[in-house]
Amino acid sequence: MKLIAESGSTRTEWALIENNNLIQRVFTEGLNPFFQTRREISRSVRLGLPESFFKRKLEQVYFYGAGCTSNEKKNVLGASLVAQFKTPIQVESDLLAAARGLFKDEAGIACILGTGSNSCFYNGKIISKNVKAAGYILGDEGSGAVLGKLFLSDVLKELAPQDIVHDFYEKFRINSNEIMESVYNHPFPNRFLATISYFLADYLNNDYVYNLLTNNLRSFFRRSVCQYDYKNYPIRFVGSVAYTYAEVLNNIAHEFGITLSTIEETPMSGLIEFHSMNIDEN
Repeated sequence: MKLIAESGSTRTEWALIENNNLIQRVFTEGLNPFFQTRREISRSVRLGLPESFFKRKLEQVYFYGAGCTSNEKKNVLGASLVAQFKTPIQVESDLLAAARGLFKDEAGIACILGTGSNSCFYNGKIISKNVKAAGYILGDEGSGAVLGKLFLSDVLKELAPQDIVHDFYEKFRINSNEIMESVYNHPFPNRFLATISYFLADYLNNDYVYNLLTNNLRSFFRRSVCQYDYKNYPIRFVGSVAYTYAEVLNNIAHEFGITLSTIEETPMSGLIEFHSMNIDEN
């Protein structure tokens, strides 16, 4: 039996696989070694998963996560998981999860639009080129966190439409001072920012919101997608923001002469298929 986990900063999806069949799927909070210590990760895993997961005889755990880009961060995650599952752990980035889930053993450009954003050229085996995501402060164009950041900036500077601002304050039960606290002093500010992006989905008929979203997506294509050989390889997207705004995303892609063949909410189905194939995973 294998356990496959795919984690963004907001949510982790866990899938128990036996003989290439899905046995059980569970969702827990996101795990990210940039924002959590080894102890915090261990506690989150232990409390979030059903006890039955720890009693299974696992031959391998494959964990793909946001923030798992360096050996140092992979080791933090790996040590936490080994302590819980007492079985071999392979830790890779969420970007490799997207690439494997979207393309298996084919070449193409894999893109993530979720709480954060990222992209890569995948040659069918490894990621051979990556435009740095740079995080929600220096990058993450197109992401939910950046969309939320742009909106909140306009809210605080009184540039957003007043009716939407009123609805926002009513729904989130928050004031301007609490916004500042959530962004600058509370844990996981990127999660907080990303939740606001889904609030905006109800206002796409408003020109202000539509322009905010489309300009954010255009920025992702200009600053990330266009740095690859995008005219000669398929481009596929995964992530909650890509999935939520799929129609708008397709429209923006067409502006760049791109036709998107796939937009998935998560890469898990593709990962299950990938790990059932005889593919070199190292």
